[in-house]
Amino acid sequence: MEALLHLITGFGVIAVLFVIYAESGLLIGFLFPGDSLLFTSGFLVQQQIGSFGSINIHLFAFLLFLCAMFGQQTGYIFGKKVGRKLFERKNTRLFRKENLLRTEAFYDKYGPLAIVLACYVPIVRTFVPIVAGVSKMTYREFLPYNIVGTFVWTYSFTYLGFYAGKVLSEMGVNIEVAALIIIFLSTSPILYHALKDKKSRENLWEGTKREIKILLRKEGTDDTKK
Repeated sequence: MEALLHLITGFGVIAVLFVIYAESGLLIGFLFPGDSLLFTSGFLVQQQIGSFGSINIHLFAFLLFLCAMFGQQTGYIFGKKVGRKLFERKNTRLFRKENLLRTEAFYDKYGPLAIVLACYVPIVRTFVPIVAGVSKMTYREFLPYNIVGTFVWTYSFTYLGFYAGKVLSEMGVNIEVAALIIIFLSTSPILYHALKDKKSRENLWEGTKREIKILLRKEGTDDTKK
């Protein structure tokens, strides 16, 4: 958790804005912890740490909103251009077709409202604008949900982080301890969605085992070269 804090402060405001853009609609964006980033960044602005100390919280929240909104629009345009061919793409380490299928089921269940709801669901958040584009949803229909969803998501998490930091500071909580509390609170939605059902837990475990095997294979190759 502390490593996440150092990572965010090290890269600064510009990097956070880019990550929020990427996570909102680029295929590789699902790798990024958007909820945690927004929450922790709000805390860093309140504490005036690093480059976060030179930006106003209201301006920062607005910029995050713009990045998320345009990120979703990028995903929507990509999905509209590529179409169903995307579902025929083979799995790679960075692309899993099951993420698209899961998102499509989510979209089929909630319709256009899925664009708003998905902002609070990791992984689905990244793929739902792409699926909206694939589904031939018109841009005029997509835009209102795009604006409302990204506005509520970015502003709620950023301000929650900011005011949580303010409350903890007023309580006299040490800044390092406060940071750990903030990061724990911000990562809890990700943990909840990852562990809430048996299938998610099994997928997480299988993915972990797969990565361990790859790491062990690499280490064995390196030892042979030596």
